[in-house]
Amino acid sequence: MNLYCYELRSLRFIPWIPRIPWIPSCKFPARESNMILSMRFGGFMRRATSQWLLGLFLYAGCMQSPSASNSSLPALSAEKAMEHVRAQVALGPRPPGSETLAQCREYIVRHLKEYGYEIEEDKFEATTPYGPKKMCNVIARTGKGDKGVIALASHYDTKYMESVRFVGANDGASSTGLLLELARVVAKDRGPLDYWLVFLDGEEAFVEWSSFDSTYGSRHLARRWKKEGVTDKIRALVLLDMIGDKDLDIMRETNSTPWLRELVWSTAQEMGLGGVLSPSQGPIEDDHIPFLDAGVPSVDIIDLNYGPGNSYHHAAADTLDKVSAESLEKVGKLVLAVLAKLQKRFAG
Repeated sequence: MNLYCYELRSLRFIPWIPRIPWIPSCKFPARESNMILSMRFGGFMRRATSQWLLGLFLYAGCMQSPSASNSSLPALSAEKAMEHVRAQVALGPRPPGSETLAQCREYIVRHLKEYGYEIEEDKFEATTPYGPKKMCNVIARTGKGDKGVIALASHYDTKYMESVRFVGANDGASSTGLLLELARVVAKDRGPLDYWLVFLDGEEAFVEWSSFDSTYGSRHLARRWKKEGVTDKIRALVLLDMIGDKDLDIMRETNSTPWLRELVWSTAQEMGLGGVLSPSQGPIEDDHIPFLDAGVPSVDIIDLNYGPGNSYHHAAADTLDKVSAESLEKVGKLVLAVLAKLQKRFAG
């Protein structure tokens, strides 16, 4: 028996239950055979009572949050995520090595410490087309990962653009803002696997995207963790990038680890979020690639169709008015649901 339950205010489909109009957010298609009631009053009452109780039970089921891995965890706040996005954008452009990116990093670290995390600032020097640049990844941990790790990642830099004031409201700030809010939510989660939240520097190319001019922070960290044997602890890495677009359109990114990508995809469909999934698919080079190369199962949750003809991508138009709290909330709840499934999958 298949039961499909979607988010409130969207269609609920249960093939064998008649329409119950007095449940405002759950609508069921009628079948004539189920609408034939007994001519006897007692028979009618028994059926009506049975349907009422069943309807009430199903409605209560619809009210449960599909993303809650632990009912004691605080609820995700889209407004808090948006506050973090606004704070980053207010700093202006934040390319690697800039004073504004250092201020952004201080903001990230301050909030992570408030949430009770162990913080590591992974400082390194990268060779770029503009010479050596000092960079720094920020890593927050709930524990040492003795039983395994689920990593969540986002880049927090913006692309260097000499002739454009590029503030990266969506490309950089949206995923970082949501990751900070997810950090608050899961800070006290005591699942079997620890969470490591990774804020990556230097994702953007300085000149033209290539394997040498891009993903500086993730390449450095993946190499380091591989050398130290840390990658063996990581059961999955979930990368967020450009997830604040009002017209959210997450594509099926084919470089991602197949089982992890399909876990994200099927979870979104179960939650009634199929409308944010794009029918398009294809490979994207992003911060997950170095971790994939290091043997870490990884998935990139990304909307690379930003604005008409992708016209907002790496443009002055990537501003706060293009970012939606609703999109942040949808992706945040999806990620929490995926985390719950990953905890369960690796609990043994």
